[in-house]
Amino acid sequence: MPMRKKYRRKHLFTKICIRLLLALLCVLFAAGAFFGIKGYKMYRRAVTEKGIAERVEEIRDMDGFTPYSELPQFYIDATISVEDHRFETHCGIDPVAIGRAVWTDLRAMSFVEGGSTITQQLVKNLLFTQDKTLERKAAEVFAALELEKTYSKEEIFELYANTAYFGSGYYGICAAAKGYFGKPPAQLTDCEAAVLAGVPNAPSVYSPNADMELAWQRTAQVLQSMVRNRLLTQEEADGILAAFPQSRVSSLTSGSRSETGWSLASRSAGTPRI
Repeated sequence: MPMRKKYRRKHLFTKICIRLLLALLCVLFAAGAFFGIKGYKMYRRAVTEKGIAERVEEIRDMDGFTPYSELPQFYIDATISVEDHRFETHCGIDPVAIGRAVWTDLRAMSFVEGGSTITQQLVKNLLFTQDKTLERKAAEVFAALELEKTYSKEEIFELYANTAYFGSGYYGICAAAKGYFGKPPAQLTDCEAAVLAGVPNAPSVYSPNADMELAWQRTAQVLQSMVRNRLLTQEEADGILAAFPQSRVSSLTSGSRSETGWSLASRSAGTPRI
């Protein structure tokens, strides 16, 4: 008799858990449908206002636009490695990254990780505001899928590099390369390219003008991601990091920015503080 009661309690507990799980799935499905519809409407409003093709041509007509062929290969590899290492194979969205981001955000009960691909970051710059809302994230998905159908991966990366914000008022890779290092993108060293690959993740934090220590840490993260993705050996990454630009040789002038250069100096060896 006691065994039967124990079995009934266990069976009741299992039924309650299954019902709670089904209820949660229904709530998630309803929320997904709700924000998906709102996101689609946001996407349609944005492209009706001005089409993607028209916005793309405006970017290509900007002063300082840098074509893909003039971007350093190291900058391309570093950016893809740290921002979106499945960029070459996904369709504009990365379900693995989205799942990881959702789990991280749920645990933190806030928007900690976005899970955005390079394509999603580009459409955010092209079409939407920087506000972190579920509606905008859903709109990004529709826009990213549309962009991937129309443009090649090289074109998408080219547009991303020319629209990303690099901090200190520099929009686009050309302005950032000239502003921070006093040279066009094609002349960037591997270390300088790694610095710029890391800045757009949090421009106000990782800009060399904001905090050199944090910029160094972010550059170390970029290079470590390249080691993980087998683009560099650890020895190569350490050698590149040793050339991190420590000291500014020309300062910002009051009211305007001069071309800012950096002297390359060795930094004490050690494990990157990531």
